[in-house]
Amino acid sequence: MTLWNGSYPFYPGANACFPFDTTRAVIVSIFLSVLVTSIIILPGIRGRRRLFWFLRLVLGLFLGTVILTVQFTRDWERGWVQANTSYKSFSTVRVSVDIGLHIGLAGVNVTLRGNPVKQINETINYNEHFPWSFGADYDHSYSQGLQKGLPSPILYVAEKFSLESPCAVHGQYRTAGHYVSLSLWLAFCTWLVSTLLFSMSIPLYGGHMLLLTATLIFFSLLFFSTARNTLKCPIQFGSVALRTGYGESFWLTLAAGLLCLLLGLGIIVLHSVQPERLRLLFSLDKSSKEEQEVWAKSCLPAEPSCSAQEGLVVPLGQLCQVTATRL
Repeated sequence: MTLWNGSYPFYPGANACFPFDTTRAVIVSIFLSVLVTSIIILPGIRGRRRLFWFLRLVLGLFLGTVILTVQFTRDWERGWVQANTSYKSFSTVRVSVDIGLHIGLAGVNVTLRGNPVKQINETINYNEHFPWSFGADYDHSYSQGLQKGLPSPILYVAEKFSLESPCAVHGQYRTAGHYVSLSLWLAFCTWLVSTLLFSMSIPLYGGHMLLLTATLIFFSLLFFSTARNTLKCPIQFGSVALRTGYGESFWLTLAAGLLCLLLGLGIIVLHSVQPERLRLLFSLDKSSKEEQEVWAKSCLPAEPSCSAQEGLVVPLGQLCQVTATRL
């Protein structure tokens, strides 16, 4: 039996587990609600327009969900390593853990998970977030981690991204994250404009806006790639190193950009080569054109009929006789 049962009193008793990401859940719930509502009204659309309308809806909601969700995800770059390392400062106790690094647009997450989870009479399951977004101080968050007495592997990884680190990657990742976020917000706005143009039956300009959306998405990926390629310092745990690669958010954003590019080019090519098929995809066939013409005519002011005009015409001679009659 050792003093404090082998641990030090300045370490917290409870583990700092990462909270549930409510932002992503809210965004996905909103888009799923729109999808479910559209499915409910789907039987009211007649003929083959139903399939094309549902396909456009699913693709549009997928693009909007991806562009908006990846703004708040923390897995643009990620990596895992299994190591046997020290657990706390001023202690020779070593533990077998899985160490994870997750880099997002607004900060970095460091995960520490025991293998097994319960070791040295503790539950090793940590996930700490160190932000660098607007209004956030990364070094202050790191100092708070030191004061709380976080495990040594978490502090070691977080120190690599601090302002005083010789790696000098904090500025690159922080600046790239801001530019990526700005590009994605612009892409979301252009996606909204393209959706509005498609709903107004103007597919050609909607295709142009999709191409602009794809361009903005590719710029965001380029900004993040330039920051990732600047990482020089190795994150070493004994004989093993923590290496990172592109995460799910990066590849999902790339898929959304390629989809926007293909859809935009497809719409423009169909408009030039086979406009009939483009009108079919957007339910702009002859019947819809006739309905639009009838609707436009109904909005015009009514003209007097020929019979009404004939009844109102009076010969000039009869008009003179009528005016000359004495009462």
